[in-house]
Amino acid sequence: MQQSSNIENYCLFLDVDGTLLDLAPRPQDVVVPDTLRDDLAEADRLCDGALALVSGRTIEDLDSLFAPLKLRAAGVHGAEVRYEPEGSVERDGDEALPEEAWLALQPLLERFPGTFAENKRFAFALHYRPDVHDVIKLQAALSDYLADFNDLIILPGRWIFEIKRRSHQKGFAIVRFMQRQPFRGRVPVFLGDDTTDEPGFAAVMAMQGRAYSVGKEVAGLTGSFVAPSQVRQWLGDIANSARITA
Repeated sequence: MQQSSNIENYCLFLDVDGTLLDLAPRPQDVVVPDTLRDDLAEADRLCDGALALVSGRTIEDLDSLFAPLKLRAAGVHGAEVRYEPEGSVERDGDEALPEEAWLALQPLLERFPGTFAENKRFAFALHYRPDVHDVIKLQAALSDYLADFNDLIILPGRWIFEIKRRSHQKGFAIVRFMQRQPFRGRVPVFLGDDTTDEPGFAAVMAMQGRAYSVGKEVAGLTGSFVAPSQVRQWLGDIANSARITA
């Protein structure tokens, strides 16, 4: 999609960490440029609201990151969805991960000093450092851990392993948005950077949409961005073009 051309025909689904924002050692350490907030707000206006953040973070965390801006959003891989910026957050309350699964994860963290985990209620995010930890051993330990929780899966990402239910994935969230206005009838565009975004890529391509990877080229997608900085520049170009012509 070339900058702002015919943007009114598209809807945008944007991953956050590694796509809009540069990765940081800890989730709370990411930096959100003020210009990004402004450009997202302008892109949302140009799309008549057909823009949603689709993230592994909780929606509460997304609101905190981008405050005062609020956008439509799917959080924790679709376990949470907010269809209107000021609307309520819908959650799959009956599918929150069991407390015993969280407690059982703690001894594993102790075996790999320097790792840490977030309890996002519908997913556990285990963060590690590839320059410090043996990823193969860590993944093997996680597989052993999941032997006691057959309904959970491991979803590897960049510097992270997500422990979640199979039913929560970004592709399903995108499909749910596409069934509603202002998304219905538009061409979906999804930008993501890692394995956790693959269901989103598949969903938009199945709908004859456009999928772009960030940080690496992925076969079968529409295209790619070199880094989050290029994604931010792309959004800035869209926003600034509209501001110039307004």
